[in-house]
Amino acid sequence: MRVAALADVHGNAPALAAVLDEVEREAPDLVVFCGDLTWGSLPQETLALVRSLRIAACFVRGNADRAVGTELEGVRPPWMASMHTAEDLAFLASFEPTVQVDIEGLGPSCFCHGSPRSDIECVTERTPAERIREFMVGRDAGVVVTAHVHVSYDRVVDGVRLVSPGSVGLPYEGRHGAYWALLGPDVELRRAEYDVEAAVAQMRATDDPRVETIVELMLQPPSREEAIEHAEDVVFSE
Repeated sequence: MRVAALADVHGNAPALAAVLDEVEREAPDLVVFCGDLTWGSLPQETLALVRSLRIAACFVRGNADRAVGTELEGVRPPWMASMHTAEDLAFLASFEPTVQVDIEGLGPSCFCHGSPRSDIECVTERTPAERIREFMVGRDAGVVVTAHVHVSYDRVVDGVRLVSPGSVGLPYEGRHGAYWALLGPDVELRRAEYDVEAAVAQMRATDDPRVETIVELMLQPPSREEAIEHAEDVVFSE
């Protein structure tokens, strides 16, 4: 079993298309999406790519996936919810809190968005061992794949290998690209190139009221150090 881990697409369909081109060339047995799939400027284009995927896939629920549906109840501005059909919302609601897969060379591996206990917990390459021990209570996995912080890493703490594939659509790595990971028999952190300027133009052609915030993060991505420092300061973050 070889698994491609993709996280934090955030409705960036051009970035996802670039990653899926690489994924299909690698031909893993499974793709695991680790949350925050459509929350961005191009949700329908993103869903179309996911539905056309010719490799088996499963989905972890991220905090942004939860938020899409709550907009219908007036909790957040309605634009994002209006970009999803009832079928789309049902699809997002079907995502699992965690997914566990037995991967060749790595063994039982838990995929989550934030941490195994919360989709808003920030886990980085500097997360203290004590906190890791806390969220691993009751978890029988030698590998934990996390997301949410938009920063890639690969580290071992108390015998547990913690991996983040980084963000496909909105990386906080200090440089452009679409980040993902290939697991089995080892861990390979990958980065796909795509035309960021063209993606920005496509997003600006929508009526997404948040588009300029997204564009700024795409054109001037925060550094790893900034992202990690913020994540470890807040610990839990929507």
